[in-house]
Amino acid sequence: MPVIAPMPATRPARVPSQAPSRESADEVMAAGTTVDHLTETYRAHYRSLLGLAALLLDDTASCEDVVQEAFIRVHSARSRVREPEKTLAYLRQTVVNLSRSALRRRILGLKLLSKPMPDMASAEEGAYDQLERDALIKAMRGLQRRQREVLVLRYFADMTEVQVAETLGISLGSVKAYGSRGIAALRIAMEAPA
Repeated sequence: MPVIAPMPATRPARVPSQAPSRESADEVMAAGTTVDHLTETYRAHYRSLLGLAALLLDDTASCEDVVQEAFIRVHSARSRVREPEKTLAYLRQTVVNLSRSALRRRILGLKLLSKPMPDMASAEEGAYDQLERDALIKAMRGLQRRQREVLVLRYFADMTEVQVAETLGISLGSVKAYGSRGIAALRIAMEAPA
């Protein structure tokens, strides 16, 4: 009987692995970032993203705008999102970035705002003020000369009683007496009907 030599153990022939075609790679990359996937993410996570924006911003309208803008930006960049499960992470990061930008714009806007004008009197208030000034001038003219001098120096020139006494060459007691009598006379004159 002939001896049959055992056949050497052979390995199965190795088939070179085929690299995925460009089309199938694109399909895999875009499989989870399709418009349908983004729509599902929108439905499932809109409120949580709105809550995230609300923690960073103070008004509802801005929060809604930020979340909508985040979805628009992720939608336009969905071809770059290679892992569908990271879509929500991208959305969250976009909401945070857009919220920061909104706050920066607000701060810059506040810095650029002009300083408010001091409160200006209306024309009606100006007319009343003019009438009061006219009435005061008329009442001042009706005072004795010394009373008028003391009141003008004391209240309009903003002098102290000592300075008024020195300026008029009278005693401090006289300044006080003329001042109190002049104010009493002014009250009566201003209250009297014109």
